[in-house]
Amino acid sequence: MPNFAANLSFLYQELPFMARFAAAARDGFRAVDLDNLRWAAAAAAPYGVALLIEPINLRDIPGYFLNRQDHAHELLQIVGAPNLKVQMDLYHCQIVEGDVSMKLRQYLSTGRVGHIQIASVPARHEPDEGELNYPHLFALLDELGYDGWVGCEYRPRLGAVPGATSAGLGWMTPWVRP
Repeated sequence: MPNFAANLSFLYQELPFMARFAAAARDGFRAVDLDNLRWAAAAAAPYGVALLIEPINLRDIPGYFLNRQDHAHELLQIVGAPNLKVQMDLYHCQIVEGDVSMKLRQYLSTGRVGHIQIASVPARHEPDEGELNYPHLFALLDELGYDGWVGCEYRPRLGAVPGATSAGLGWMTPWVRP
């Protein structure tokens, strides 16, 4: 069962930034930018930094250097730092490479994926429409033993109107833990 984390730079844009934390918690997100930030800061303190690299598609950010999973994992091998991992954004992965199920099977087994993010493709809205079958992908994450956070980095379909993020969270209901 995936653990969802709210990416507050995308979700709850209808609210002032500091109000987004309470709204996300009220809607069932158990991780939003504070507890995890404290944990990450404490864990990284002895090393000075914590690192995630994220391949991003060239449609959204033309000219972005890192846009493929294989390239990201190659960089991890070259650097050789145990605290360097890949942030695997399934939205970007689908746009650039497709075959997301096989990419998850391939790269989760390495132990070098530090975080997963989701959004619909191609519109980057709630993950209940478009090219990716998220119920299948969530079941695959369970099958592969992924117990990390799944970041919800999408633009709510209803935009930045009051209540837009909360109104669009029906997709999450089957996977929310009590």
